[in-house]
Amino acid sequence: MSTRAITSGPGAGLTGYGTYEKRPFNVGRWFRATGWRHLVGVVMIVFSCFPLLFVLSSSLNPKGTLTGSNALFSAIGLDSYARILSSPDIPYTDWFVNTLIIAGITALATVFLGALAAYSFSRMRFTGRRVGLVSIVIIQMFPQLLAVVAIFLLMSSIGDWFPALGLNTRIGLIMVYLGGALGVNTYLMYGFFNTIPASIDEAAKIDGASHARIFFTIILRLAAPILAVVALLSFIATINEFVVASVILIDPENQTLAVGLTKLVSNPRYADWSAFSAGAVMAALPVMAVFLFLQKYIVGGLTAGSVK
Repeated sequence: MSTRAITSGPGAGLTGYGTYEKRPFNVGRWFRATGWRHLVGVVMIVFSCFPLLFVLSSSLNPKGTLTGSNALFSAIGLDSYARILSSPDIPYTDWFVNTLIIAGITALATVFLGALAAYSFSRMRFTGRRVGLVSIVIIQMFPQLLAVVAIFLLMSSIGDWFPALGLNTRIGLIMVYLGGALGVNTYLMYGFFNTIPASIDEAAKIDGASHARIFFTIILRLAAPILAVVALLSFIATINEFVVASVILIDPENQTLAVGLTKLVSNPRYADWSAFSAGAVMAALPVMAVFLFLQKYIVGGLTAGSVK
């Protein structure tokens, strides 16, 4: 009696009697099955790490220029880091603290306000609901750059009445960021809230729960993945934002990292690229920390298994 091999992969199979029959390794068959995926992954990793190596090499270059930058790590030193942290002309610490405060508050407030609006659009029926959703989509068609002049005039007028919310204030900049980020984030969270079964809300209402109790104790926990994504995107976008921050924040000690670091390379006669790269490397640390902290919420789908 002959045995029939039941293959379960490119190089192995199970015989009719349950014994394991190993096929000889074939490079071509392995490459067609899984090898090309490894090759694509390696190429993408190298492509992603290549610019990071240049930035890190430039930050360790004690000369402060990009001359000879093709020779990676030809000169290594921490002079750039010491210079940017200790120079009285470069208030890097103030920029760093301002950026963390503005980005942190903006991310938290964006998640909270966006979740409130998305829950209202998803679960409640009221007059103007459809018009509001369409308006959110239409407003996002126009870039924020078109509103810079209007934002400057508005903040200048507000500062005459409420100086704490006007120009050159961190609170004023946070308010501008919140107004610009609520639209797209609300629509993003609205789509995710629609995937959460309404039967959960109905069961909670039968038990006597109000909309506020359902929102804070049930919906927010089930929507943790999208909340983490919105918080991360808002945090990164706030740190990288330059145009609005450069218009509203005037004093050097009130500026953010994006505005302050740009001044280091804005002089055509001498651009301190080494200090700029050192500041960029240190500015990437909070983003990496936030990403690692929110990774479990981004990867895991907490709504899985909530309803049978």
